[in-house]
Amino acid sequence: MASTRAEDVAEVLWELKRAQKVATYSTIARRAGFSAGTNGRAMQTCLRTIRRDWPHLQWWRAVKDDGRLARGSEQEAKFREAGFDLQEDDKDDDAIVVNALDEHLMDWENNEAKEADPSES
Repeated sequence: MASTRAEDVAEVLWELKRAQKVATYSTIARRAGFSAGTNGRAMQTCLRTIRRDWPHLQWWRAVKDDGRLARGSEQEAKFREAGFDLQEDDKDDDAIVVNALDEHLMDWENNEAKEADPSES
């Protein structure tokens, strides 16, 4: 049985999927009403539950707060499949980063304003 936190994170992931955006662990957790935990551990637990219980959700749209993806990971493959431009991480040989990550991060404040007033689009 899924936790309430996982259900709330699943809702946020659905929003990200519809908007074709990504978000950091802390941003997602805050939107779902809790803290991501030390090194994102609470979010990682939620994402494991989501992958198990709701495999259709795009769990990979949740990125660590530093924006790094593990090189050779399933998450890297999912980002590439979705057409994201990835680049080498200058600071970590075992990681890669999403090029221009800020452009891909969900901005709920502006997104909700557009939904409320479609003429602003």
